Amino acid sequence: MSESSETAFGGRRAIPRNTSNAAENDPPTVELQGLVPRGFNPQDYLNVMNVHLFKERWDSNKVDHHTDKYSNNQLIVRRGQSFYVQIDFNRPYDPRRDFFRVEYVIVSNLVFLKVAQGLLRPCPHAFSFHSKTVDTRLSSLSQAAVPMPPALPHASRCHGRYPQENKGTYIPVPVVSELQSGKWGAKVVMKEDRSVRLSVQSSPDCIVGKFRMYVAVWTPYGVIRTTRNPETDTYILFNPWCEEDAVYLDNEKEREEYVLNDIGVIFYGDFNDIKSRSWSYGQFEEGILDTCLYVMDRANMDLSGRGNPIKVSRVGSAMINAKDDEGVIAGSWDNVYAYGVPPSAWTGSVDILLEYKSSQKPVRYGQCWVFAGVFNTFLRCLGIPARVVTNYFSAHDNDANLQLDIFLEEDGNVNSKLTKDSVWNYHCWNEAWMTRPDLPVGFGGWQVVDSTPQENSDGMYRCGPASVQAIKHGHVCFQFDAPFVFAEVNSDLVYITAKKDGTHVVETLDTTHIGKLIVTKEIGGDGIKDITDTYKFQEGQEEERLALETALMYGAKKARNTEGVLKSRSDVHMNFEVENAVLGRDLKVIITFRNNGSTRYTVAAYLSGNISFYTGVSKAEFKNETFNVTLEPLSFKREEVLIGAGEYMGQLLEQAFLHFFVTARVNETRDVLAKQKSIVLTVPKVIIKRAEKGPKVHVLTQVNQSKNTFCGEAPEHGGLGGWTPGFLILPGQLWVRGAQVVGSDMVVTVEFTNPLKETLRNAWIRLDGPGVTKPLRRMFREIRPNATVQWEELCRPWVSGPRKLIASLTSDSLRHVYGELNLQIQRRPSM
Repeated sequence: MSESSETAFGGRRAIPRNTSNAAENDPPTVELQGLVPRGFNPQDYLNVMNVHLFKERWDSNKVDHHTDKYSNNQLIVRRGQSFYVQIDFNRPYDPRRDFFRVEYVIVSNLVFLKVAQGLLRPCPHAFSFHSKTVDTRLSSLSQAAVPMPPALPHASRCHGRYPQENKGTYIPVPVVSELQSGKWGAKVVMKEDRSVRLSVQSSPDCIVGKFRMYVAVWTPYGVIRTTRNPETDTYILFNPWCEEDAVYLDNEKEREEYVLNDIGVIFYGDFNDIKSRSWSYGQFEEGILDTCLYVMDRANMDLSGRGNPIKVSRVGSAMINAKDDEGVIAGSWDNVYAYGVPPSAWTGSVDILLEYKSSQKPVRYGQCWVFAGVFNTFLRCLGIPARVVTNYFSAHDNDANLQLDIFLEEDGNVNSKLTKDSVWNYHCWNEAWMTRPDLPVGFGGWQVVDSTPQENSDGMYRCGPASVQAIKHGHVCFQFDAPFVFAEVNSDLVYITAKKDGTHVVETLDTTHIGKLIVTKEIGGDGIKDITDTYKFQEGQEEERLALETALMYGAKKARNTEGVLKSRSDVHMNFEVENAVLGRDLKVIITFRNNGSTRYTVAAYLSGNISFYTGVSKAEFKNETFNVTLEPLSFKREEVLIGAGEYMGQLLEQAFLHFFVTARVNETRDVLAKQKSIVLTVPKVIIKRAEKGPKVHVLTQVNQSKNTFCGEAPEHGGLGGWTPGFLILPGQLWVRGAQVVGSDMVVTVEFTNPLKETLRNAWIRLDGPGVTKPLRRMFREIRPNATVQWEELCRPWVSGPRKLIASLTSDSLRHVYGELNLQIQRRPSM
């Protein structure tokens, strides 16, 4: 090691941090102590001939630990729960004179020194047994393996990360008469001829990762240890079934949903037009578990912290995005994806994670639902219960002051230069279930963790874990990032007029717009579950006011004084609706004014229509119109603004969001009324039906061929202009042929017909189905108008039960095209 590298950690710690779970260096097979007789032969003592881990899918170790779904040939167990190991010796085991123990090591860069006569002796930095006399040999086998501080000259010093029992990276497992709750131990449960079967119990707070297993046998002259055998490597995961584990979840249906379900539903769209799409989490697919461990390695996360779900989820929230740490996914919100995959094309997490591990570079591109989907895979794969949550009208409050300031010009138009905060039409994040011993009692349970890079937290783009209970009750003083999450669901919209003389006047306030609805997938189904009441009390309740006051007390300061602003000085109220919001058609914005007083009023109003990203950021204004309204006492009036399809079609973004903003000023009182809404244009839907004869399943497309309806022909109001329709479900057919049985061949056919009058170029179709097929994709250079393409793949399902095939299509001019098909895969008939 160079001098510079040696001193990099020498002034702070004796050895470098242990931050990798991928090392392959081995401890010594022989550790001799003291003088050794010339005729010493290790083969004269108890020797290990073989180790059996019972690691097949059907073995009790995997079935009892709920790890039988992992496509991994290694033993995978959950911590705090016993599992079985069988050791075959060279002769029958005699507990009166034979002493051995199991060792688990999770460490990197072990360095050992060779000594004279070819015998290996551990470097003074490595672990070792300590036994000075025969009388102490039994107790020494149950002792901790204590690293010996070096007192070596510089030239012979070992520089390497090494296993330490006090760090949990070296675990000596003694053979005991009875297993003790919460402690490592191994109990002999069977002796037969030369074999011994052990029930091994891990600690419920041990490190989560991939351990190497050894068996060490004591002799009067030292220790004989088995050589490294990759077949005995053991993965240890978090355990929601263990009451002593920090992620314990006491409801079996919730464990099945939030840990074992590998297919989910993510909700998006608009509050008034909620949509959903399936997502393949694929946490059990081949290579995913190793990739999740690799993600922590890339974060340089200390191994000793990987048993703490708080630390693991916080590191994960930083590493899933690539904003500042070369993490998994690079985000893009500018509608340009020339150097990667459009976010809408992904059907699940598997492709993304495997590509990240193989390329060791961030995968392009993702947006909030992609970050949330991949993060959910990461958490569930490691054993942390997790779910994806969608917040409709989610505030991105740059300074977390509980206010989103919307600046207006004096004529009512929005001042985009001064308006820095934004309201996302929807935003997806994750919740992870865990205890919070770092917080007062009562703040455990669901924790918000968000991997979408929005704001910096402690020097990195990450968010959480933040207690949902703390957010609901306004306790934003508790770590991590509670003020930001509280603002996402509780901020007020403050409308401010920027005067020409430079002064700012607060005009009106909307306290109910943000956090309108918070949802997740229901347990056991694909439906929606409203969880808004877990984040906030109902508007107007005493508890809601108290939570806000608590948040303000703990430092979530409001930047502007809005006292008295909420009460209008006139009796005029305004609202508006958007009618006939169908893709390719003209639509109407209907503004309603109501005068509840006995005074006549005149109103000057302004409407602005914008093409917007789903994050609430405006791309371009396509409509602006001013009008005047006269309101007689106790009357109402409707104003209609007609918007032609040609005004917006050429500028639409891929998610087809239109954002309307209406402001009005009551001339007599100078009151300002303001409302804003986003809409998603409606597109044709797909109905999936099962054919009555045979195993074929069809996806039938409903197409309205009238010339104003988009699907089957391009809109008469103009070309696409680079637009990609939002959330269009796959207009084609998706079916299977063959028996839907584990291990049997099944042909999957994806068919797509181009409904546009222009040729689709560089069209990629993706197909995914955890347990049925690996993620697949096929490119079609061009698909002419009304042309049909077919793609067939041979699949052989390996998981029984309800499964799902998910397809997507993306091209240069058409995105957000989805299709899915439910399957019921039968078990292979027993012979």
